[in-house]
Amino acid sequence: MEPISRKKFILQSGVLGSSFFLLNGCAHWFENKVQFLPNGTNLEKPISGEDVFEYILRVKGQMDLVFYRQIIGSANAFKEGDLTQGLAAGNEASRLYAQQLLGNTSLQNFNQHPIFEDGIQNLILSTCVSNKELETWTFDRLKKFVLSSSEDEVKAIMPSLSSDVIACVVKIMNNDELVLVGQKIFNPLSNSKIGSKGYMGARVQPNSPTDNVEDVVWQVFDAWSYAVGDLVLGTNPVSSDPRSVAKLELALFDVLSTFGIEDLMPNCVLSHIDIQAQVEEMQKGTTGVWFQSLAGTVDGNKTFDVSIDKMFEHVAKRTGRFGLYAETGQGADFTNGHGGGVDMLIHESRKYGFIRALKYKMSENKSTSDEPWVFVNDVAGFIGPEVFRTREQLVRCCLEDTAMGKLHGLTIGLDICSTLHMDIDLDDLDWCIDQIMPANPAYLMALPTKNDPMLSYLTTAFNSHIKIREKFKYKVNDAMWDFFKKIEILDAQGKPTAHFGDPIWVYYQFCLAKLDKRSKEEIYKEGLVCIKNIRARGVTIAEGYGRNIWDLNPELDQEVRLLYTDAKKSLWSEMTQTFIATIPSAYQLHTQSKDRKDYVYHPESGEKLSRESQAYLKKLQSKWSENIPDLIVIISDGLNARSLMDAGHLLPYLKGLQSALNSSSWKLGEDNILISNGRVRAGYQCGEILFDQSSSMAKKKGIIHIIGERPGSSHRSYSVYITLANENTWHQKGMIDHNITRVISGISDTSLRPEQAVVETLEILNELNKHSI
Repeated sequence: MEPISRKKFILQSGVLGSSFFLLNGCAHWFENKVQFLPNGTNLEKPISGEDVFEYILRVKGQMDLVFYRQIIGSANAFKEGDLTQGLAAGNEASRLYAQQLLGNTSLQNFNQHPIFEDGIQNLILSTCVSNKELETWTFDRLKKFVLSSSEDEVKAIMPSLSSDVIACVVKIMNNDELVLVGQKIFNPLSNSKIGSKGYMGARVQPNSPTDNVEDVVWQVFDAWSYAVGDLVLGTNPVSSDPRSVAKLELALFDVLSTFGIEDLMPNCVLSHIDIQAQVEEMQKGTTGVWFQSLAGTVDGNKTFDVSIDKMFEHVAKRTGRFGLYAETGQGADFTNGHGGGVDMLIHESRKYGFIRALKYKMSENKSTSDEPWVFVNDVAGFIGPEVFRTREQLVRCCLEDTAMGKLHGLTIGLDICSTLHMDIDLDDLDWCIDQIMPANPAYLMALPTKNDPMLSYLTTAFNSHIKIREKFKYKVNDAMWDFFKKIEILDAQGKPTAHFGDPIWVYYQFCLAKLDKRSKEEIYKEGLVCIKNIRARGVTIAEGYGRNIWDLNPELDQEVRLLYTDAKKSLWSEMTQTFIATIPSAYQLHTQSKDRKDYVYHPESGEKLSRESQAYLKKLQSKWSENIPDLIVIISDGLNARSLMDAGHLLPYLKGLQSALNSSSWKLGEDNILISNGRVRAGYQCGEILFDQSSSMAKKKGIIHIIGERPGSSHRSYSVYITLANENTWHQKGMIDHNITRVISGISDTSLRPEQAVVETLEILNELNKHSI
């Protein structure tokens, strides 16, 4: 049975929400009228004053770790990700009971019963300051203290709060209470107003499907033309090649240094931190703040190819103004197979504890004014409906994470975002912003429109920032606000000038700063050509505005809505038999997804092959006998079958790849594996079956997995995931994962052309072949 949303569950229960029962003391009502969620935890009514551990002993007769984790998870507001793991309350009564039990539990008793132990937890506990009096408090008392005390009083106990304690006190707060925490606690970055009360900054996210420098730099000009962008210029790269990353870093640093504001805000290319360190050695002083995605467990961080020791080694090098930019998000741990039976909120909080420990290290022996910038971005809705599906859950997640980040002493911002396969549309995103903004996060993402041209997801646009500033009276970092006045986007009173929303004007100012001797007319003429070329590559540049300065240009708004509609069609499209017939030697397999709906809403079903498909692959392996190919091509529809079926997309890549490999030392398998409703890990399972050899030989075998990308881009592009490992590694089930896989994204006839993708594929294969895995 398919899980239902919290909102739908409440409506079916015939109630208005949990606050109804808390206010009216009617929890006993559920004993006769109750709706049960499949895979949920159902709790009986606690005895008055009973805590979590007394309840477990009474119900189970002894301490039960699994049941303990289920109770702690049941205290969460409903999310699909917790339900999938069996860690959500089975009904609203059980959620209230779990919250009551948790509220009655002392911090000391809780800390003596760790939910999950590993190196991250040990690190967090080692950085907490002992507070004997605090240990005697219950979670209810801690909640009351946080809500009723001054900021200074709360900050005095924050260093003594473990990440698990912070997560659990947040569990028992409602949305309004989480907003109060956000309005009270502020952790500004040194020598700036970013993260201060009444300020809301922006990370300019100038992404390009082809890592085109012109695309990236002009989106910065575009952002500044709307007086948006004061935290970081941070682009997500398509390629992780150090040369490509270095080129982008240098271009962004050049923009900042040309305007003389390289000390006001950093640049960042969000590649792996190892690559950024390598680029810094290549061109010193150009990498700005260093970035890394982080998980809440040791094993989860292995997916990102990082460890505690590696991160401390890297941050030890960050001695200047700009330290670390970390990204997190609820659900990443369990979707990567490292949930460990622990709910998403606990994992997310532990990520903040990890970052707090790294911040402490960078701040050692430094005054408050000299502390390197450390900030975290909660990418709340990027994974998809397997984590949560509705706009209400997105709001809850953002409020939870903002409160947890602030209680950890961190400068935390949000990517209020949604994938195209979630039940959140363009207008829903505006509603979510209105619900979240009273909590005063430090910053949001900023793109020309809500649609990211490379990552194909919905997030906050430049005009979203203008509207937020007008509605909530939030300010931009003072030093950057002065810069926007200097380049005449704003007048002396801070009001928009005639140049507001004109990126060519900002480019003109850039050229003047470069001592360019051309006339304004010549520079504007060049700017018009640049914008035309950028748009031809599928990257949006916003210009002007609508009726209000916070309204998107009407023509551009229509374009974005048409793109959203096309994305929804792409999401539900399936490979046709006519298309399948065009793929040479194609053998069609299926995952465990029952249908397209099951695949979209339960993506984990697309990570494993059906029994029949596994049996077929074993037969294929037997047919190979000793003549095992080095490489096998796998083709999956992913979330966008149309990206493969469009003319000039897949077939040119297949033909070019075969030709290139025939001219190399690589032996390509004759069979093309075609997977319906397939995800990246389904490809790993194919490799595990086909290359299942246990021998003393260290012969490399690999898969080239072509998969339709998330819809939302005008290119309808696909990606290629390349994995190469020794036969012994393939033989060990579960050893192959994303951390040893390289990806080429944005492939289509209008972005990264298939012919160029073939060249990059060969380069990556040869590079991977040098390493022993």
